Amino acid sequence: MEQLLNQIEAFKKEINAFSATDEKQVEDFRIKYLGTKGIVKAIMGEMKNVAAENKKEAGQLLNEFKVFVETKYAELKDSTVNGQASADSTIDLSLPGDALPIGSRHPVVLMRNRIVSIFQRLGFAVAEGPEIEDDWHNFGALNLPAHHPARDMQDTFYIQQNPDWVLRTHTSNVQIREMEKGKLPIRMIMPGRVYRNETVSARSHCFFHQVEGLYIDENVSFADLKQTLYFFVKEMYGKDVKVRFRPSYFPFTEPSAEMDVSCFICGGSGCNICKKTGWVEILGCGMVHPNVLSNCNIDPAKYTGFAFGMGIERPAMLKYGINDIRLFSENDVRFLKQFTSAI
Repeated sequence: MEQLLNQIEAFKKEINAFSATDEKQVEDFRIKYLGTKGIVKAIMGEMKNVAAENKKEAGQLLNEFKVFVETKYAELKDSTVNGQASADSTIDLSLPGDALPIGSRHPVVLMRNRIVSIFQRLGFAVAEGPEIEDDWHNFGALNLPAHHPARDMQDTFYIQQNPDWVLRTHTSNVQIREMEKGKLPIRMIMPGRVYRNETVSARSHCFFHQVEGLYIDENVSFADLKQTLYFFVKEMYGKDVKVRFRPSYFPFTEPSAEMDVSCFICGGSGCNICKKTGWVEILGCGMVHPNVLSNCNIDPAKYTGFAFGMGIERPAMLKYGINDIRLFSENDVRFLKQFTSAI
């Protein structure tokens, strides 16, 4: 007990003699005395060596010592802040301040707005929906049966608490929700973020952004689809861009196609973005499958329609000459500030 009293008195003398002129010295004081490995915590540990009949008295002494140190810390902190404020009072407030850097919109946002504006000129409205979706709206209603490989956990992020819910793999879920409303005709685009369990590389990511489109009315044909997409590509990339359609397969459209444009990165000579082919696939499209219409209580004998979907990152890469999709999500200000003038 006597040894503990001597230790406390010695530390009190040391603390009373301590003074600080800046915030660093105050922080050093806090670490030395009040830190997790500081003196207060260490001396509190001496309680285990105090005899049982003296523990009450020792506990009071230790608590008083802790309050003493905390009070001294508060005084040092307060005096340092006030001293700094006093020094700052000599600053001439009439002088001009430092210029703040100008922010910029993200290139993905710029591209999304550009795509939306083009389709809005064709009469397409904008619709949005949930990113966490149930099995029916993400798969079942889109003619994707239970055994379809797209449902595999290697391709889809499932919610652990409820295996019937997923992170949506496309914005087609919004198409289903719009068709279920039964308000025809439908002419809408659906922008949003989607998720797929893919290996991250220069060409692909586990999350990205899409814009999908849907047009349902009487007597809608594949020719209507092609002319709509031709208009979009010419407005987006200019009249000199080359376009090609390739037959493809999607469970929710029939017939289906993929649309390619000539690569702007390499000028058609071949690079890692176009896989050395000179062409870049920018979207998938097709006529809405009759089963999808029936699933949404739309009569496929009376109504037809087309749908299309594209990633936003890939057109942005083409538009701005970006060769690595990972740059979009790394939040590197040096990369993002290049797009300030693109607002």
